[in-house]
Amino acid sequence: MKNIYLIGMPSSGKTTLGKRLARELHYHFIDTDRLIIREEGRSIADIFAQEGEAYFRQAEARILRTIKPGGSLVVATGGGMPCFHDNMTYIKSSGVSVFLDVAPEALAQRMIAHAQQFPSDAPERPLFNAEDQALLDNLRQRHTHRLPIYRQADIIITGDATEQDVLNLLGDWL
Repeated sequence: MKNIYLIGMPSSGKTTLGKRLARELHYHFIDTDRLIIREEGRSIADIFAQEGEAYFRQAEARILRTIKPGGSLVVATGGGMPCFHDNMTYIKSSGVSVFLDVAPEALAQRMIAHAQQFPSDAPERPLFNAEDQALLDNLRQRHTHRLPIYRQADIIITGDATEQDVLNLLGDWL
């Protein structure tokens, strides 16, 4: 069965929805950020601090290409993954891509709520600090910049989505 790649901004629900979708389809779930952390033996924040964003984006591309087509996987990608190293082309050639398009205002609210509930998770999003006064502006800017890549997805879901919404739209793709 085809892999399903969930793409979108951080906090768009890729991991949460991906786990539910995988359970419903009897697929395996993987999160590319977790694969990078395991391969590197350090957090994403540490990778950014020690090696920089360019190194991290190369690690993303390397990890993505270890995911083979037809693996019956639901893959939650990192927010920027589709936008670098021709990753979107690989994603589209090896499965069905689903863009979870969530407004920057909702993303900011989710990030702030998550940071308040789980303060130790904050460093895992080095490009988006929930305590930064410019968080919303940063999210808006990146969302606008990434939108042309994200919109190449096979399926686009705007706003909040349930696993049933995604299943209905996946229909003939699988």
